[in-house]
Amino acid sequence: MAIQFTGIGDEAGNPLSAQICATKALGWRHIEMRNVEMPGCANGNVHDIPEAAFEALVETLATEGVSISGFASTIGNWASQVTDDFAISLERIERAIPRMQRLGTKMVRVMSYAVLKDAVGNDLPDQMAPERFRRLREIKARFDDGGIVTIHENCMNYGGMSISRAMGTLENVPGLRWVFDTCNPVFNMDRDNPPHMQDPWAFYQAVKPAISHIHIKDGIYNPAKKDADYTLPGQGSGQVQRILNDLLGSGYGGFVSIEPHTAVVFHGAAASDGMDPAARAQQQFDSYVDYGRALMALMGR
Repeated sequence: MAIQFTGIGDEAGNPLSAQICATKALGWRHIEMRNVEMPGCANGNVHDIPEAAFEALVETLATEGVSISGFASTIGNWASQVTDDFAISLERIERAIPRMQRLGTKMVRVMSYAVLKDAVGNDLPDQMAPERFRRLREIKARFDDGGIVTIHENCMNYGGMSISRAMGTLENVPGLRWVFDTCNPVFNMDRDNPPHMQDPWAFYQAVKPAISHIHIKDGIYNPAKKDADYTLPGQGSGQVQRILNDLLGSGYGGFVSIEPHTAVVFHGAAASDGMDPAARAQQQFDSYVDYGRALMALMGR
């Protein structure tokens, strides 16, 4: 399978119409679906929107000739605690599977639940790793039964805390696959070597045998805001060019997905707060399209 481009569509805009328009502007055919806003329905994750809204989404995608490369689910994500009732995750799985089957989508992004913190924001010594692994094994088993590949992202979750936690997660959840995000190591402290930040290249090399999907974003760590200042691909510290060169040289044949964060950060406030809503939406759309073009140019080099 040749490399195909996709992107987390809500970074171009929440409305499905904006996500489709941005995809077509780039000459692409796939959206990695996370949140979506359908007419008459509030914005929500694709596995949570009402059934009528989902039916309208299916019909619109078919009419427009756009496919869904994968679901970027909220299952076990940075907003979910391992101490939460596991039924919450199971309900999301039960909603996601038939929707993915309906769309012919074979890949779901999950995480290993948020890092446990004390009252002042320090990591707790006990991260309840066995419980995280137990849940991930059950999550994977349910998606396996639905014919869907479960991929774990290195983000603000247990498996994204360090290389050793990532490898422990893979070892304790047999068959789990990985979606590597090039920039997440830039703003995540390396718990194997605090207070240093993670090394994107070292993290990539460690999980490379399990990689089935790639998220491309880039940035430079800003200690003042404890986050990255996000850049176009290849202009930050994510070692995007080096990783893409290695992927291409290794015969990678999956999707390369953009998650720009240059106009909006999904888990934070919009970079363009205070703007007129229409101007903000246009900036977000243009930023996404510009990012996709920059990635294709980078890969062309």
